[in-house]
Amino acid sequence: MERTLIKHALGSDREQDAIRIQGWVSTRRDSKSFSFLEINDGTCLTNIQTVVDAGIPGYDQIHDASTGAAVCIDGRLVASQGKGQAWEIVATQLEIVGRSDDSYPLQKKGHSLEYLREIAHLRPRSNLFGCVFRVRNRLSQAVHNFFQERDFIHIHSPIITTSDCEGAGELFRVTTLDPVDPPKIDGQVDYSQDFFARPAYLTVSGQLEAEIFACALSNVYTFGPTFRAENSNTSRHANEFWMIEPEMAFCDLNGDMDLAEAFVKYLIKDILENCQEDLSLFGKFVDKGLLERLKFVLERPFQRVSYTEAIELLLKADRKFEFPINYGVNLQSEHERYLTEEHFKCPVTVFNYPKEIKPFYMRVSDDGKTVAAMDVLVPGIGEIVGGSQREERLDMLKENLKRHNLTEEDYWWYLDLRKFGTTPHAGFGLGFERMLMFVTGVANIRDVIPFARTPGSAEF
Repeated sequence: MERTLIKHALGSDREQDAIRIQGWVSTRRDSKSFSFLEINDGTCLTNIQTVVDAGIPGYDQIHDASTGAAVCIDGRLVASQGKGQAWEIVATQLEIVGRSDDSYPLQKKGHSLEYLREIAHLRPRSNLFGCVFRVRNRLSQAVHNFFQERDFIHIHSPIITTSDCEGAGELFRVTTLDPVDPPKIDGQVDYSQDFFARPAYLTVSGQLEAEIFACALSNVYTFGPTFRAENSNTSRHANEFWMIEPEMAFCDLNGDMDLAEAFVKYLIKDILENCQEDLSLFGKFVDKGLLERLKFVLERPFQRVSYTEAIELLLKADRKFEFPINYGVNLQSEHERYLTEEHFKCPVTVFNYPKEIKPFYMRVSDDGKTVAAMDVLVPGIGEIVGGSQREERLDMLKENLKRHNLTEEDYWWYLDLRKFGTTPHAGFGLGFERMLMFVTGVANIRDVIPFARTPGSAEF
């Protein structure tokens, strides 16, 4: 007999005389002549109740059907007599596939998130994390749907790179050299003897590679892991995370902002429509205002404000910030959340930043002081999207490289794109985990990624 997933069994439109489910025991209640088993296979939040009569094959193993045990149950799908469930299974055969002993750590409810992070190999079996990773799966699918519907081409950008897109210097090095005694020339490490014959790193962004393909295929996007060697232990930062980065030829900053807003709204709409059961748990136990906030963001246009205007609003704010605000500094999370949660009370797109605080590839504005950059800020998270119109003018790009102390030799190929059929183009990056935090209400990035990589933590 073929297996039926529990989400399909619960969604059935008729009784079934023969059905097989396989999953893990959530609870067991025993009577003299029968037992009730609550079974979950991870395909949905809801368990399916199974009535196991004492006379069926396998009932002699019922005491091994403890919480956490894996079971295979054959039976009949019938209308349930209990409240809150449409269907239940009357078992005709029970098989214990994998026993679970008394040390199983998820027998009780109410474990802290900190404790569950310590048992990341088991936390997907908890209700909360089952919901998180089902939503993560759906959100990933929605990302591809959005771009494919708009004729974007998916590009697989490299994980190993020799360039630092952001210029932040916070990179993980990739090397096969002896870390204790590397080859040296004049006291410096001789990277010509390394595997790639030059310094190489884990990527911080797929943007530069996406620009290459946008200059040939028009509209492209990357969706993959990125890495930052940043010694930060905040709830919003991880050292390995996933980024979605579209790049569009013949596009300016306004088109970039339009796409970013449409993208965020599309993802929210998709999750509201397709993850209602999982969102109900988040709305009940994680963030009681979640659904209201998601619908609020979906129904209203994003506010757009220049960086200069945003600074003026923050300077006038009747509150004291932990990080002082002045023109020419990067906005901190507290500043971003003030703008979205207290002043505008909606998502905000901040644009036209001072060129001194932005990377070399952003297009210098006509005023010579700012660049055509933009960040999308959302309530509860702060920055969720960062992007810009790219500098397509060869002479200006050379000046930008010089101003950032970067060499033309290292970016010869990037300069070539401006020599051979240059065009205005723009793009942005959306942090996948931050978007997931926003649509679930889960406050820590460590709890929306399967295996968190943070300073001092790289287990599994």
